[in-house]
Amino acid sequence: MKLCVLANLYGNLSLEETLKKLKPMGVEAVEIGAGGFPGKAHCDPEVLLADEKKFNEWLDTFKRYDIELAALSCHGNPVHPDKKIAESFDRDYRNTVLLAEKAGVDTVVTFSGCPGGAPGDKMPNWATCAWPEEYLAVLDYQWNDVLIPYWEKATKFALEHGVSRIALELHPGFCVYNPEKLMKLREAVGPVIGANFDPSHLVWQGIDPVSAIRYLGDSIYHVHAKDTKVDKLNTERTGVLDTKHYSDEINRSWVFRTVGFGHGEEYWRDLISALRLVGYDRVLSIEHEDSLMSKNEGLVKACDVLNRSITFEDKMTD
Repeated sequence: MKLCVLANLYGNLSLEETLKKLKPMGVEAVEIGAGGFPGKAHCDPEVLLADEKKFNEWLDTFKRYDIELAALSCHGNPVHPDKKIAESFDRDYRNTVLLAEKAGVDTVVTFSGCPGGAPGDKMPNWATCAWPEEYLAVLDYQWNDVLIPYWEKATKFALEHGVSRIALELHPGFCVYNPEKLMKLREAVGPVIGANFDPSHLVWQGIDPVSAIRYLGDSIYHVHAKDTKVDKLNTERTGVLDTKHYSDEINRSWVFRTVGFGHGEEYWRDLISALRLVGYDRVLSIEHEDSLMSKNEGLVKACDVLNRSITFEDKMTD
């Protein structure tokens, strides 16, 4: 496996400055934002696809620092009920796929998206219960009328352009938010769909990451290294469904933490071992969203834990 970083953490720096900063930390690969929520600080596909000189200069930057371009990310909601918003995210997705093809990258990371609850809705509707029965009608509409038809076309486009791995992040607020929903969409549209396995979004739902890894198996296409700390005092009073702002850390039921500050090293070693058991041997991409630490300190501490925990070498064959 390789230590990787989702580089939009340093969106205030140039790509060259970012790679120069990451190299001494033992980082071997990067995940680059190419649109959607991750932004385009280090990569604007429309520019790079139209200008061969700029594209080659961009690609050469990774080679100079001997850092692999592991994946392109364009997290968004391409099935948003507002057509203009949906079209914007879809355009980012398609441009990201085209840039991945040109750069020889096989993995694009994004969200499944979340439609409205019925035709004519203005806002997404994340339905998570089966009663009253209107919610079952919402889910039927979202999956059968919107989500599956969209991803049938989107995965076909990816395959036509050499991208064989669409890694959907299992993220609450979107239709694919847990392992079961990922497999449901994968079964409906084919194995181009896989998981961006981010344990931070599973922990607060009560999902055990190691069990999830064993269930998902070879459908894991990418991994985000991010931690979550569940606050026992707050969850005992309010449960885990928390809509307080992320900045209200002391009152929230859970908060995102850097690697090692939600769970200790044994947890991360077990998670990494489980990934190896199911055959995953690509990257662990640090996504730093710890609001209690600076980005520099949080990243350094995450790299420290993972550099001690990742199995970098191939399995013994003798």
